[in-house]
Amino acid sequence: MVCEQMDFTVLSIFPEMFESFFGYGIIRRAVESRRIVASSINIRDFAKGKHMVTDDRPYGGGCGMVMKPEPLADAIRAAKKKSPLSKTLHLTPQGRTFNQKIAHELAEYEGLILICGRYEGVDERICTRFIDDEISIGDYVLTGGEIAAMIVIDAVTRLIPGVLGGEKSSEKDSFEDGLLEHGHYTRPRSFEGDDVPDVLLSGNHKEIENWRLEASLKRTFLKRPDLFKNRALSNQEKNILKKWHQDIEKIIFS
Repeated sequence: MVCEQMDFTVLSIFPEMFESFFGYGIIRRAVESRRIVASSINIRDFAKGKHMVTDDRPYGGGCGMVMKPEPLADAIRAAKKKSPLSKTLHLTPQGRTFNQKIAHELAEYEGLILICGRYEGVDERICTRFIDDEISIGDYVLTGGEIAAMIVIDAVTRLIPGVLGGEKSSEKDSFEDGLLEHGHYTRPRSFEGDDVPDVLLSGNHKEIENWRLEASLKRTFLKRPDLFKNRALSNQEKNILKKWHQDIEKIIFS
């Protein structure tokens, strides 16, 4: 079950990056309505010494630097003290590839502590002792985990009841039912000679829903056919595809 309120705590050496993220759009409204509690912790605040160093050279040699375990461990403990039931996530290319299913999974927790690594990553002892889960946003490398954390927060926040206004809003999104969402149209009715489909102006809600389903199937087939592999088709969807098959056969054999 999706939690009614979510506590997000971000651990970063650049917490200022989240000030504007938390301050605009749907995320801002979610904060103001107390649907989410969003805060950031500066890992440097837990570093020792005059220069508050958070990284050091890796044992065994090699390029780059590694985030030190002591300040990061203390930052995690501080976050856990504030939100004891939160799940601790590490944003890393080695994690599970983030998708809508995982967003729903994470939305069931009371809070998330998101660790934003930098440099070559974090000391392995942090991963083995403090991390509950590792999340990747794709098979590429970023300069840090901050953008990845923002993506996770944004996707999870949209699932919290009341954040989008209409309770059914997120259920119509792409990937929620395994298909890409249909196209959308708004005024004007005609734009540079391209008109809105007549069915959307008909007022016939059943026909509109049928059009949207077929448009969704078409878009998925053309852009992401891989999504069909792990998805069972409804009878209505099968009938639509059978009709396409018949139409294509007429074209081929005419």
